Amino acid sequence: MPKWHWPISPDDVPKIVVEPPGPKALEVVKRDEELIMQSFARWYPLVIARGYGPVVEDVDGNLYVDFNSGIAVTNVGHAHPKVVEAIKRQAELFLHYSLTDFYYEIAVKLAERLVSIAPISGRKKVFFTNSGTESVEGVLKIARGYFKGQRPYVIAFLGAFHGRTYGSMSLTASKPVHRRHFSPLVPNVIHAPYPHPVRCPFKASDPEECGEYALAFIEDWIFKRLMDPSEVSLVIIEPIQGEGGYVVPPKNFIQGLRKLTQKHGILFAVDEVQTGFGRTGKWFAVEHFGVEPDLIATAKAIAAGLPLGAIIGRAEVMSLPRGAHANTFGGNPVAAAAALASIEVIEEEGLLHHAQTLGEELKKFFKDEVGEKHDVRGLGLMIGIELLDERKKPAGYLDEVLLKAFKRGVAVIGAGISTVRVAPPLVIPRDMALRAAALITEILRRYR
Repeated sequence: MPKWHWPISPDDVPKIVVEPPGPKALEVVKRDEELIMQSFARWYPLVIARGYGPVVEDVDGNLYVDFNSGIAVTNVGHAHPKVVEAIKRQAELFLHYSLTDFYYEIAVKLAERLVSIAPISGRKKVFFTNSGTESVEGVLKIARGYFKGQRPYVIAFLGAFHGRTYGSMSLTASKPVHRRHFSPLVPNVIHAPYPHPVRCPFKASDPEECGEYALAFIEDWIFKRLMDPSEVSLVIIEPIQGEGGYVVPPKNFIQGLRKLTQKHGILFAVDEVQTGFGRTGKWFAVEHFGVEPDLIATAKAIAAGLPLGAIIGRAEVMSLPRGAHANTFGGNPVAAAAALASIEVIEEEGLLHHAQTLGEELKKFFKDEVGEKHDVRGLGLMIGIELLDERKKPAGYLDEVLLKAFKRGVAVIGAGISTVRVAPPLVIPRDMALRAAALITEILRRYR
């Protein structure tokens, strides 16, 4: 079970002392809008001053249950003392010395830990990055480089989010705004249908049947009418779609997709940027489906909030020639120290088991309370509540629900068109999680 390390009582959260946004928050928001390019959309005016495990405090002194973990990043909570101590210790030694030009042991130690938990058989190697989008970009280069340019095509999926830089943006297909005005994109990316459990693109009512249709589409329509599979280097997929709506595909689809890639000699990569490091109750979400990928793209929770990402893959595949790929800050020693400490916390405090058991309890709670009207799905502490109207179409009040939750002390955000995404830090106590869940369902019931 997770431990409580922070100087507040978990029983006192949520706590609203000034109606948010308070005066200090509004002042920061105003300055932000004047000085920072507003190319991103904030969910509501939450201005953070401090974090305590699964709790955030705003600049006006309000305490919120953090139900988004800084977008699935702070899996071991805010300011975990073990992580903070590791950061301090490394910062006193050295802050930076480019790993792609020189050597330092802490990066090797982290690579050893990553290959030990990665669900890939045989010898593995690691490449360190700075973010999720950079990890995905690296996977794209590794796959094309592995085949020495002889397999130029890549298959991704509709509804996917892989990032916003040019290579990853070309794979992304969750919202038009991510790609609008930015063409030409990276060529030779084909998007296949993803078997959504509620809105199957093939109108199948059974998820497993939808998965079979999605596999058949690739075989019968892409490989037989668009390009020969011998020209495809990579299939990349989120084991659970994140920004696309917390969509869990049927197991037969992921398993069938892996067989399909093996049949045609195509590399199979999973984007575990949001799903990795215990979020779903396992180190990586792909483990729920009983398959092994060739490549794993990670970031977000790897270093408990410091910028770090990694690509983990079969050693044979991780074979770009010297000089072909590098960066300045990937594998930063302070971030590596935080990552090692974060992995230790997940192991020592039993956070994989906690995420699994608490996640199942929360999912059942949401299904019992609002499942008759809305679709509740997820694995571990990665739960989506897709808000639906009377016709089972996406409801139009997601933003209202999130704002009302914020006003009452729960920081929760959305995904896809109409999905409430529930992704608290894995250290959240059961009672706190259920209090926040009850508040959300109370708000949702008012829309009946």
